[in-house]
Amino acid sequence: MDGEKTPNPRAQGERWTTEQVLAVAPDAASRKAGGKLATPGPWSEAGAGDGAVWGVCKGSGSTPYRAMVDTTGPAFKCSCPSRKFPCKHALGLLLLWAGEDGSDGDDGGVVTGGEPPLWVAEWLSGRREHREDRPGKGDKDGGKDKGSKGLADPEGARRRAERRAQRVGAGAEELERRLADLLRSGLAAADRAGYGSWDETAARMVDAQAPGLAARVRELGSIPGSGADWPSRLLEECALLHLLDEGLLGIERLPEPLAATVRSRVGLTTDASGPAAASEERTVRDRWLVLSQQDREEGPQGKLTTRRIWMRGERTGRMALHLSFAGPGRAHDLALPPGLVLDADLTYYPGARPLRVAVGERYAPAAPGGVPAGCGADAALAAYGDALRDDPWLDSWPVVLADVVPIPGRPPTPGRPGTGWQLADADGESALPVDPRCEGGAGLWQLAAISGGGPLTVFGECGHRGFVPLTTWDPAPVAL
Repeated sequence: MDGEKTPNPRAQGERWTTEQVLAVAPDAASRKAGGKLATPGPWSEAGAGDGAVWGVCKGSGSTPYRAMVDTTGPAFKCSCPSRKFPCKHALGLLLLWAGEDGSDGDDGGVVTGGEPPLWVAEWLSGRREHREDRPGKGDKDGGKDKGSKGLADPEGARRRAERRAQRVGAGAEELERRLADLLRSGLAAADRAGYGSWDETAARMVDAQAPGLAARVRELGSIPGSGADWPSRLLEECALLHLLDEGLLGIERLPEPLAATVRSRVGLTTDASGPAAASEERTVRDRWLVLSQQDREEGPQGKLTTRRIWMRGERTGRMALHLSFAGPGRAHDLALPPGLVLDADLTYYPGARPLRVAVGERYAPAAPGGVPAGCGADAALAAYGDALRDDPWLDSWPVVLADVVPIPGRPPTPGRPGTGWQLADADGESALPVDPRCEGGAGLWQLAAISGGGPLTVFGECGHRGFVPLTTWDPAPVAL
């Protein structure tokens, strides 16, 4: 359990890999700055033990910085003034630790094994006492701690929920009128209206407190004039949006799992830690293998960062998605690099095909895991189709592909059309097209280089646009 003394990670083989360290960096600039500090020169008093790594880093000032990392969280603390978590000093320390051999537990490296000094032990003790007092909550350092307060005014909360439901319903009715006007005027003329009218409609959905509807309206605005056959794609998205509107306006007639999915798609999220979350069906204990961790900048000027952590239970085989959000310079409430295994309770948010979870009690520190089992291309498509029956607004479904070979696309030539990237089964029977939106970056070529023409295990999201590869194993996990 959290708060128990952890065996020396050097002796137990729990040393992080370089990829795991880089995965917790808040941005590319921090990775670069941390890399410059991953040398013995600026460090002294560096050590590892009791589930922690620590060290003193000489900076430009007269007072060196004390950096420490609780690897069981993980959580980070440094005496420097940086507002990033982890800062470059913590990253440099972890990279230095990850780069040392550590095969015998006492290799004479810079980061030596031993008991934490007083300044580290006091921090660890405070953190672990805090976790015991508030089980299942966020870490105090490097994450949010929301507390466990109940509602002070249940009646007031009920009235606010009713008012919001009325505003959202009015927004859905307005959106239905907008869609009807669009169909009457003809989809082919939608590109002449410009993006401004869609943006205005999206803003009205935001005013109606329906952010999910607003996001889908903005997607509609980006389709006209976006390439060949765009009217067909616009009609498809209008149909899905109409279906969501009708589901919301008639939500009392829907089965509860589907109603919960509609609320989530509209933006009326349900708190997974609420009273209904205590049911055994929604809280699942397992050893959860971390498949992927991705940070994505969103909002105006990228001021909001969304972290998506995919996990799969070793015993249950269930997929789980942990979402967290952070503003500039703020830490996410959870950092789990791919390849770790987390023995914990996960509580699923309600839905017809529940994926999103909240992390509850942890029963052991995160430890390295193995390569996950996977399936072929046909089974991946079947899994997505099966999920789509319950949630027609589902863009993709998480799957692990086993024994697939990346096949680069080829440009068109006279008399022969071009092809996109594919992930083909090693036996050559089936293949999945790669989402064209992935072809602009270096990730696919990195995947091909790791493969060398041989089969790989790849985790990603399978959807109607194709497959988005996120992580492969060689044999350690590599984020793409």
